[in-house]
Amino acid sequence: MLQKIEGIVIRTTNYGESNKILTVYSREFGKVALMARGAKKPKSRFASSSQLFIYGSFVYHQSKGIGTLNQADILDSFREIRSDLMLTAYGAYMVELLDKLIDDREKNPYLFELIYQLLHHLNEGEDGEILLRIFETKMLAYTGSMPVLHECTNCGRFDLPFVFSLRQGGVLCSQCMHIDDYHLKVSSATIKLLQLFQQLNPTRIGHISVKTETKQQLKKVLEMYYQEHVGVYLKSKRFLDQMEKFTDQHIDT
Repeated sequence: MLQKIEGIVIRTTNYGESNKILTVYSREFGKVALMARGAKKPKSRFASSSQLFIYGSFVYHQSKGIGTLNQADILDSFREIRSDLMLTAYGAYMVELLDKLIDDREKNPYLFELIYQLLHHLNEGEDGEILLRIFETKMLAYTGSMPVLHECTNCGRFDLPFVFSLRQGGVLCSQCMHIDDYHLKVSSATIKLLQLFQQLNPTRIGHISVKTETKQQLKKVLEMYYQEHVGVYLKSKRFLDQMEKFTDQHIDT
């Protein structure tokens, strides 16, 4: 039976001498695996459409296992992402995190819109670091360990200032911070941004200007939270860390 989906290639795997298995995150069916026969050959009709980040329309024959790709039409190649190593690093982290946390055939139009909008804004030149922090915050909802950010995890108070507690899984108010001696002291701006990221509508993502110190705090909080509560290993994370280190050294010199 032929199926048609609209989706983004979030992973490619070489199969044999000339084939590729594409993992496409689709609006219609969630994550779908497709065999693109001959896609590794330069003159293949699937050569250009079987690349990471390609957003396209895919027609395939569905069997019990992996579908077989029949036709692919590119809707957006996200060219800027694929031609810039730093943008590639940000994009690769996003799609690998999505791939790791979401099961096959788990339909989620909201999540499809989120990854599409973030890649679109990344391609248009928005701050990749902030876009990544938005995605990390949003994806915690799919880990079963989403942090409490809008009220104290201990007493329920809503008023700032808060500190962040890895042990308690969210923020603690000034009256309750003593229950975690290892809480992270972060600025009110950092907490407010985390709250914003958690609730932000994907279609309303715009330009967000963030101070360097706040960016560093956002990265630290989310990185430590993922290590403590999620524990996923991403190859793209190592690549991104290397790229950020190289960029920082280049700026310093």
